[in-house]
Amino acid sequence: MSFAPFTFLKKSFLFVWKTLDVGRRFILNMLFLAILVALAIGFFSGAGKKLEEKTALVLDLKGQLVEQNSLGLRDSLMAEAKGDAKKTTQLRDVLHVLEAAAKDPKIGSVVLLLDEMQGAGLPMLREVAAALVRFKASGKKVIAWGSNYDQRQYFLAAHADEVYVHPMGTVMLNGFGRYRNYYRDALDKVGVTINLMKVGTYKSFAEPYIANAPSPAAAEAESYLYNAMWKTYTDGVEKARKLQPGAIMAGIDNLPQLLNAAGGDIAKLALNNKLVDGLKTRDELRQLMLKKGVKDDHGKSFRQINFDEYLSKQKPSFFGDAVGVVIAAGEISDGMAPAGSIGGLSTANLIRKAREDDQIKAIVLRVDSPGGSAFGSELIRRELELTREAGKPVVVSMGNVAASGGYWISMASDEVIADAATVTGSIGVFAIFPTADKVIEKIGVHTGGTTTTWLGDAFNPLRPMNPRFGEVIQTGINHIYLDFTTKAAAARHTTQAKIDEVAQGRVWTGEQAKQRGLIDTVGSYSDALASAAKRAKLGNNYRVSYIEREPSKFDRVLNFLGAGVGASLSSVLSEHFKLAVLPSGVPAQAAAAMAKDLSWLADLQKSTKGYMAMTHCLCGEP
Repeated sequence: MSFAPFTFLKKSFLFVWKTLDVGRRFILNMLFLAILVALAIGFFSGAGKKLEEKTALVLDLKGQLVEQNSLGLRDSLMAEAKGDAKKTTQLRDVLHVLEAAAKDPKIGSVVLLLDEMQGAGLPMLREVAAALVRFKASGKKVIAWGSNYDQRQYFLAAHADEVYVHPMGTVMLNGFGRYRNYYRDALDKVGVTINLMKVGTYKSFAEPYIANAPSPAAAEAESYLYNAMWKTYTDGVEKARKLQPGAIMAGIDNLPQLLNAAGGDIAKLALNNKLVDGLKTRDELRQLMLKKGVKDDHGKSFRQINFDEYLSKQKPSFFGDAVGVVIAAGEISDGMAPAGSIGGLSTANLIRKAREDDQIKAIVLRVDSPGGSAFGSELIRRELELTREAGKPVVVSMGNVAASGGYWISMASDEVIADAATVTGSIGVFAIFPTADKVIEKIGVHTGGTTTTWLGDAFNPLRPMNPRFGEVIQTGINHIYLDFTTKAAAARHTTQAKIDEVAQGRVWTGEQAKQRGLIDTVGSYSDALASAAKRAKLGNNYRVSYIEREPSKFDRVLNFLGAGVGASLSSVLSEHFKLAVLPSGVPAQAAAAMAKDLSWLADLQKSTKGYMAMTHCLCGEP
């Protein structure tokens, strides 16, 4: 038999390659198995070191307080691995940790550190404050310290037993309300025409684009709303700090004189006004905690565990009857949306998943949304309606905002519970059809052509809006408003005319909404869970199961590509707008914020109609 060197080399190469391939897969599989084993051991045995007596829980909240993280678990882990700062903290995690710590004999106190907490709505703050009060009711102390307190941070700090601020720190309480930018003149200068069709005297979403100042109706509604929310805030702080009613407003009204009396020392002013109990540096706080507790193993600080580590020790339950919670947070779109936002299809799918799960006996829809697409809102409302028809109770828990579309999705429920400071209502509808015919004229572009009907080119944003097309859209908007108010009347067991009186696009606080029959109960998230469990006859022995969708690989690709794929009218308008305002001396950062106000027009271009019927309130936490 003759020797074939090439055949021999080929077989030898294939043998070596196969051996390497098998070895590679074996090593990778073993590594993957080791990771799984390590995770399982960590999960079932409890992460970190064992807790000892008199451990202080350091509640070092970071980033924005939210209902739901916009990143999935894997994305969050990757961000942490890369050293990225934590940008959000979930409300439910804070509540769970405080509840567990109150029952934990190893936890002796809570140290509240809020320097890195970037913001939260008043209803969320009230939920955490109530949890701090329940923790204190267990006989344990809460000590708050900050280098500086903004208004949101201070609301939580005020509910501690002892409040300290750095000797060079501040307590900044400045009230609620805001000034908006109005773009009518600027849009006229760049040639953009905003065609607005709406129903509702108070429906003010589009006013910044068609006017140069708020309408009297919008100013009236916002004043009524903000004053009520500010009273809720000041009442809460004054009660927690045992101050005289009106003390906070008196301090703000007399700020120049009071600061002068304190020699210009802002921290001393806070101490004089009894907003804090003392002025301490961070090392002095450490010494205080050493006196109250015990030294850690290294003898350099007090025995402690931080929020994230203590949260990791809490073991969720996966078995037994449950109340399923679907989070509806963010603006509402028609289709699929990632965590931290609402898609008509994706959120409806989560509700259907909960309905079809035999272990889930009731559903709580936790809403924090200013609204969005009317169609997407109806998809969600209908799925909740089917859930009730299937015999499973539905309770809505309103968070910071549940207005317009956020109210629409709340109508198919057995009970609607809102915080006293929730922004809700805004029952109204509008549509915007922007045209840029004057923009293209300025750059020398013209359009022309022939169509078989007047509708053939009616959707073209580069031509003036056809008045007949505007009439068609307005008629459709009128119908959607009638549908909205009729459904609300059925849900609230009243008449459409009665709902219309308190609708018209006007926003209310939760307390005001209760007085007008738009919600059932003023209460908390915990109240909603308890109500759902009671309606499902679960007693006190039930678990809470969060129904969430893990982002797909396709979602991540889309998020990675973002708005960089393709061009839209909104990007064109934004660029023209920037060119118009930047030469005027407006700082680049402010100009970018102004341009961002127009970015939502991109959603209109995604619609095959070129416009979208919107139930949106342009409202949020003040």
